Amino acid sequence: MPTLAHWAKELNATYPLLSDHDGSVGQKYGVFIAQMRLDNRATFVIDPQGKIIEIVEGNAAIDPAGAETACTRIKKH
Repeated sequence: MPTLAHWAKELNATYPLLSDHDGSVGQKYGVFIAQMRLDNRATFVIDPQGKIIEIVEGNAAIDPAGAETACTRIKKH
């Protein structure tokens, strides 16, 4: 997706980004808002074993600094 490629480049992200255009992932992770048919903004940090170690939702998830802070926590695990 071009938008994600732009953000990944701007952030120098070395981790995958996901755009949940149909809400299917948001439903599985519990952040889908059915009445609005969209996901609450969320950053999930998932360790190499697949365990969720950090969830940032709402305004903090929109701010790239919040996502970067969440992602730095994976280094501590």
